Amino acid sequence: MPLEPLPMADPGTPDLTSPTAFLRWLRRSQRRGQLLATWWGVLELGCMAALPTALGLGIESAVRRDGAGLLRAGLLALALSAVQTVGFVLLHRQAVWNWITAASQLRQLVARQASHLGAGLSRSIATGEIVAVSSGDVEKIGWYVELVARVRAAVLVWLGVSLAVLVRQPVLGVAVLLGVPVLAIAVWPLLGPFERRYDEQRRLGGKATELAADTVAGLRVLRGIGGEELFLQRYRAASQLVRGAAVRASRVWALMQAQQVLLPGLFVVSVTWYGAHLAVAGRIGIGELVAVYGATAFLAAPLRILGEAAHAYSVARVSAARATRVLSLSRGDGEPGPAAELVRPDRADLHDPLTGLTAVAGRLTAVVCGDPDFAGELADRLGGHLPPAGGEPAGPGVRLGGTALDDVPLAEARAAVLVHDKDPVLLSGTLAELLDVPRSGRVAVAEALAAAQAEDVLDALVDGSPECAGDAMAARITERGRSLSGGQRQRLALARSLVADPPVLVLDEPTSAVDAHTESRIATGLAEVRAGRTTVVFATSPLLLDRADAVVLVHGGRVAAVGRHRELLAGDPHYRAVVTRADESPVDRDRAVKEPV
Repeated sequence: MPLEPLPMADPGTPDLTSPTAFLRWLRRSQRRGQLLATWWGVLELGCMAALPTALGLGIESAVRRDGAGLLRAGLLALALSAVQTVGFVLLHRQAVWNWITAASQLRQLVARQASHLGAGLSRSIATGEIVAVSSGDVEKIGWYVELVARVRAAVLVWLGVSLAVLVRQPVLGVAVLLGVPVLAIAVWPLLGPFERRYDEQRRLGGKATELAADTVAGLRVLRGIGGEELFLQRYRAASQLVRGAAVRASRVWALMQAQQVLLPGLFVVSVTWYGAHLAVAGRIGIGELVAVYGATAFLAAPLRILGEAAHAYSVARVSAARATRVLSLSRGDGEPGPAAELVRPDRADLHDPLTGLTAVAGRLTAVVCGDPDFAGELADRLGGHLPPAGGEPAGPGVRLGGTALDDVPLAEARAAVLVHDKDPVLLSGTLAELLDVPRSGRVAVAEALAAAQAEDVLDALVDGSPECAGDAMAARITERGRSLSGGQRQRLALARSLVADPPVLVLDEPTSAVDAHTESRIATGLAEVRAGRTTVVFATSPLLLDRADAVVLVHGGRVAAVGRHRELLAGDPHYRAVVTRADESPVDRDRAVKEPV
């Protein structure tokens, strides 16, 4: 079977009703690969099972001093060995194809889900859970999907061997026919305890991964406050919990492995003893005894495959449960309606019915919230297609020009409204690659960099990349921009958003890491570059607020006041307290109202 290029054009729509249904869907999605692997497995195992028969015929021919019969038996054994080798190679090739295809298909589904949910993904599920699903879990699921075809082949060949022995020796045939399923079922009582212990191991492993990711992300801050040792101790404790859970799971797995060696061995010894008794009594010949022994010993191969499948199914069910949790995440109020479309988003007002916030088209609107976390959630909400946090109802969706963003295709919503996160990520590569984003063409790269006051950032990149020969656009940015300061990373990310020049741009604290002098110049540059475009800035800095066409105060979960910065500063005590930080008391009452009035 020719290998198909990856990634797939469409990974499909999975069945997420249960982990078992999801695994069944993965198997069905590669029917041809499963059928081919089953066929090659039958060919390999069938030849392996037939080899003892050829040896038995050769022994009988030698006893009778039949040279021609001995030659025929030798040629038969040679042919069976050659076909078995070919079957093994083709089975291995197809099994690897099935494994990789299933793992890649799941990775694409997770990536598509992450793209669909966007910033809402991390609000709905822990980062460590995503990492665990996209790394270890996909391998476990791929292993199980690959094994299904080999199990089918093992069962078919076992039935064939049982039928052949049953015809020659009914008692031995019945023993072979009934012995294999009995031995296979013997491992099932251990599967429940193993699955529970493995589930605990994966759960603790996900928490340890999440802790490690948080530690690495905040390493610079930890070093600044001397907290490395504290987090190291926490990670050590989490690692010990994972180690303990892994040891407990391994104990059950070791018992399963020992059972798979002991019970088939006892079965083979018993059948061979009975066959030897028949040979001594003269009821079967020596060659037939060898054939019976070989066929019985061969059954260890199907039993080994069945034991491996039992283990794979246990771990795959745990992994599939985690995968379905990730893939089942949704906004909770239905899928986007394909018929809805945005008309001139650059001339449409952006309105949030939940808070009453309206950003007038073509103007720079600043939003002031007392609670930074609520401000971040509201900024994400303005981008549309955002699942609720903590299982809360999503509420009425954000509307752009009278059209709900949740009712338009995700790609169209993302193109219309770009949300600039408070902590944007810089991907590794050159500066030119970083700024090579879908754009309108209205804002040049140099203009965006100048508006973001990134001149010193360009100098720092050139100094850190001697290979760029003085060309800042060819300078390399390290992973997540680690070689740059927080303010430098923030300004490059802002320049990237300005280059994209979306019809609606939502900025969450875009200047929180820069000094006041730079912030003032960025405020001026931002107003000039975004002139005539709809821009929403979440900020509490007077330098930014003073440049806005309108300032909106959100308090108690609703819009409390609208006006210019100086007007609100003089006439609204709460606004003045937030902006001037005169009152350091908590102002998290922004979350009080969940439904529009």
